[in-house]
Amino acid sequence: MSKVESIKQTVRQIIATYFQVGDPRKRNRERPVNATFAFLRRGVGKSPGDLPELFGFFLQEMSEELSGGKGDGGTPTAAEWAIYLALTLYAVHQQSRDPQKDPMHKHEVRFGSAVRDLAKKRKEKPEESGILSRFNALMTAKSMPERANHLRAIVQQLRAHGVALDYGLLAKDLYDFQFPASEARVRLRWGRDYYSQKNDPDLPIKEPEA
Repeated sequence: MSKVESIKQTVRQIIATYFQVGDPRKRNRERPVNATFAFLRRGVGKSPGDLPELFGFFLQEMSEELSGGKGDGGTPTAAEWAIYLALTLYAVHQQSRDPQKDPMHKHEVRFGSAVRDLAKKRKEKPEESGILSRFNALMTAKSMPERANHLRAIVQQLRAHGVALDYGLLAKDLYDFQFPASEARVRLRWGRDYYSQKNDPDLPIKEPEA
């Protein structure tokens, strides 16, 4: 399994284990779900190493390949950043909603598509939506704390309008976003999904001029 695929599966597994999204036999019985969400939201806006009490939510589920291992010197790895940020944002997104009846984590819903759905929920054209400036700022942000800030603002809007996304896929994108060789690819994928009209049968697709 590739590293990015392992990141996706790790996030999906943690959500299934702690928040009962999927097989109910995997539920965590040590803490009520709502308390677990509140606990994890403490990490929003912080880096992976700031709150040691949160380590159990992601480090114990990560392979040594994804974590810093023994000789990293304490600097969060790209995988740790991606998984930590995805999970803390999910806790924000799912707040005040039942993860079984109204899940905000939904497989195969890509981030750009979710933001496009948000624009539609706000009854705005994607190219004129008020969320577009924040979306563009996210795509041009250069640090993980800056990206986390923009992502949090977008996720809060997604939550307000009941738009779900796949946090495993988001974690994959956040990992790739940290490397110059793949950063542009993530931006292009998000942009394509946001501007795509294939899921908007009510919108006419403009034909290229002759």
